[in-house]
Amino acid sequence: MSEANSTEVSGSSAAATPVAVNRDIPFYNPELSFEERARDIVSRLTMEEKAKQMLHEAPAIPRFGIPEYNWWNECLHGVARAGVATVFPQAIGLAAIWSASRMAQIAGVIADEGRAKHHEFARNEDRGYYKGLTFWTPNINIFRDPRWGRGHETYGECPHLTGRLGVAFCTALQGDDPRYLKLVATPKHFAVHSGPEGLRHHFDAIASPKDLRETYLPAFRDCIVEAKAHSIMSAYNRTNGEPCSSSKALLVDILREEWKFDGYVVSDCWAVKDIHENHKVRATPEESARDAVKAGCDLECGCTYESIPSAIQQGLLTEADLDVCLTRLFVARLKLGMFDPPERVPYASIPYEVNDCPEHAELARVAARESMVLLKNQGSLLPLSKDIGSIAVIGPNANDPHVLVGNYFGVPSDPITPLRGIRERVTSTTKVWYTQGCKLQGTRREGLGRAGLISEAVSMARRADVVVLCLGLSAEIEGEQGDASNSEAAGDKLTLELPGLQQALMEEVVAVGKPTVLVLLSGSALSVNWADEHVRAIVQAWYPGQAAGRALADVLFGDYCPAGRLPITFPRSLEDVPEFTDYRMKGRTYRYLEKEPLYPFGYGLSYTRFAYSNIQVDKTKVGAEDTLQVSAEVENVGECLGDEVVQLYVKCLDAPFLVPNHQLRGFDRFPLAPGEKRQVAFTLTTRDLSQIDERGRRLYQPGRYRISLGGSQPDERSGDLMGEDPLSVEVELTGESRELPY
Repeated sequence: MSEANSTEVSGSSAAATPVAVNRDIPFYNPELSFEERARDIVSRLTMEEKAKQMLHEAPAIPRFGIPEYNWWNECLHGVARAGVATVFPQAIGLAAIWSASRMAQIAGVIADEGRAKHHEFARNEDRGYYKGLTFWTPNINIFRDPRWGRGHETYGECPHLTGRLGVAFCTALQGDDPRYLKLVATPKHFAVHSGPEGLRHHFDAIASPKDLRETYLPAFRDCIVEAKAHSIMSAYNRTNGEPCSSSKALLVDILREEWKFDGYVVSDCWAVKDIHENHKVRATPEESARDAVKAGCDLECGCTYESIPSAIQQGLLTEADLDVCLTRLFVARLKLGMFDPPERVPYASIPYEVNDCPEHAELARVAARESMVLLKNQGSLLPLSKDIGSIAVIGPNANDPHVLVGNYFGVPSDPITPLRGIRERVTSTTKVWYTQGCKLQGTRREGLGRAGLISEAVSMARRADVVVLCLGLSAEIEGEQGDASNSEAAGDKLTLELPGLQQALMEEVVAVGKPTVLVLLSGSALSVNWADEHVRAIVQAWYPGQAAGRALADVLFGDYCPAGRLPITFPRSLEDVPEFTDYRMKGRTYRYLEKEPLYPFGYGLSYTRFAYSNIQVDKTKVGAEDTLQVSAEVENVGECLGDEVVQLYVKCLDAPFLVPNHQLRGFDRFPLAPGEKRQVAFTLTTRDLSQIDERGRRLYQPGRYRISLGGSQPDERSGDLMGEDPLSVEVELTGESRELPY
């Protein structure tokens, strides 16, 4: 359904008087280019109308048949905040799948549901928040510190993994039609943004040229240059002294001039107000609006742009400045087909019935089980037998539907908790015990001494053949400032330990002596050192979405062989992590880690085993114009069908400047049956082999390089946990050092 499909429109959804519209103007001519049409309508607007269209709640312009439009929509892991929709695992769980193709499939489903819901809302004249086609997703900030509350919205700590998954998500979200966009993707938050949440409105994130180009910008570059994301959201903080929503370095020099971005920029919500109120680099709203508009922040989420008319009166802005922004905004709406006959727009006919359909529900289950990471399986405790005599399901996260969805979520029509999933999977003769054991937070025991919920959990554990402990966090503990209501640090974490009485619950239950499986539902790393020493099996389940319980049961009872891999490092302690406000990468993430982790980036076990052999390169001396082909064979040498996640890392061995320990440069996920063998191959370009020096230059740097290929990263801890090291081969880059385009 087109947004402007009649000859009369109301001034707003609540207006009663229709207004006749002239549709013979160039704006409504679908044979013209979008840019021509946008310039036409912008030329017809008054200055006051232009200013209002630059706010996220853009009012209707009845005389031109333009309905109101709210630019704010979310789809982090499913269409969010707009009623019932398919809810996939939280973003960090999607990253744990380590599959760009699965990410694209999921994003395509989200786009279908977003389109279908938008058109149904429009048919009912509902054009409010979360009803549009411009989605402020994905969050591709680097999860550099495990305390950051919003880390579970991201794809983890690796620029390469984040970039590949971000490209897949943005591309599928926007669709493949050569003329129209399915939705608009908006990578966020640009740039150098990852906490602390409590400081975000006035914090200055200092990043060296090397860290900026090597860590904080690559995923944004990939989403803009490769995926052609049509929008980008600026961050709250300052970066190297400049507020991100008015940063010439970020929005002009890098985004527009270097990356040739031709879409529109939207501020994070009320971030433009921060320029004068919190960053205090300007004195008035008019000055903040001036700075943001001139830097190319086309759309404000907030209200500071209400001061644009006053800024023009003061000579700080001109109407021509607004025209630049408004043209970009109307091009986006035109690309979405909002003002064209619906028969011309291929996505306008997606039926409402696709929303929350059985096929999408099944994909949510597939994604959830593929995201789960087996961290420990001593003595092959897992998989469990479905006809086990009795099982005790214990923990505050065992039967709480809210924990399953993380943040920025839609409403699942039928959420499946771990308890329900387990009850559905075991035989009718299996006794399933259940108790919460303790609250998610809080240290007050109910009753005296060992009485109360922990006592009940111990009693059940004594009567069970096996225990499944569902512990961890929730989005009420870790999340965005203002949303995580039970966080002690504005959404961030102060500790990596299990909160409240959960550690005590685990220790007392394990002391009973029954085989125990720990299921962690969280969006970030927890220092479960005691569990690693004392619990026989550990599964990291993230926030698994609507199908959590059935997906977990698939893994626990062997209907699915786990293959997820960690997209973040699990440190042993906060003592191993640098100061939260220090944005230097020294000591952070697998690329610059200095302390041995509990569980490394890229790590995950399986119920089967894979063997690698015959690593080869097509040349051992590589020139500046060459590509390098790397291949090996991988075989399932275990006893069950399972996915393998192949990982390729590059290490520069003798650079004259600091380089990472090693860097992920390729990955692939695929199934192998027992005894099945497959050749894997990767092509490395000069860019893949390049290095970033201290001045932030991307260099072709001659010297020796080690290429590692296997089921994990090539670090000592991964080798100990996996029982084998990746294969490796050395090559030499020849010739002279030279700078490459970023």
